[in-house]
Amino acid sequence: MIKVVRGNPTPEELAAALAVVQARAAATAAAAAESGGPSAPEGWSDPARIARSVRHRPGPRSWARSYWPV
Repeated sequence: MIKVVRGNPTPEELAAALAVVQARAAATAAAAAESGGPSAPEGWSDPARIARSVRHRPGPRSWARSYWPV
């Protein structure tokens, strides 16, 4: 489901945006069918990547830095 959260697109703009989304989904499905299954997620979206690169240091505000690196 797609929802417009800001702005007021014209029917033509909305149709163009949906055509792009549909074409992207069709291309992804075709690529998955060629390779025989779903592809592995890309490395940039892996949460472990962030956890590996952060070295927490103890200190007065270390609790604030323990969730996501700044």
